[in-house]
Amino acid sequence: MEALFLDRYVYLFVLVLLAVGLYGMLAKRNLVQKIIGMTIFTTAIYLFFIEGSVKDGATAPIIDPELGSDPVHYVDPLPHLLILTAIVVGVGVVGVALALVVRIYRIHGTLDEDELVRRMSAPPEAARTGADDADPGDRGGDGTDGTANTGNGGHDSGGR
Repeated sequence: MEALFLDRYVYLFVLVLLAVGLYGMLAKRNLVQKIIGMTIFTTAIYLFFIEGSVKDGATAPIIDPELGSDPVHYVDPLPHLLILTAIVVGVGVVGVALALVVRIYRIHGTLDEDELVRRMSAPPEAARTGADDADPGDRGGDGTDGTANTGNGGHDSGGR
């Protein structure tokens, strides 16, 4: 039993990474920590997929004259190519997620999920935090109090 466990230690490591990543995505309230948890989770999936493609005694899929062209002697390159593609896509997803987190922080001033939900479910007047400080150059009205927002700091452009 111990030998079987030692032979499969990678799967235990993958399970630990999956648990840590899932915990990070579900239990943490900070959006950046959720992204980190998602990255750990996907890394565990990559490791699981690559570990499943390992063949004992096989080599890279480059034809060797000593081994011949029998595919039994070579590792299947397809799982590696799929994981490489998944890593590239994952980096793009993390980049977009981090850009969204920066935008959320600039608008709401927090990354706490509970606070964001509270602010988004509140009436519009109560949800605004620091809206007057957002753009000091924009002093035009928003149209709700009878003033027009010209988008040029409240100055009339002379009809241009």
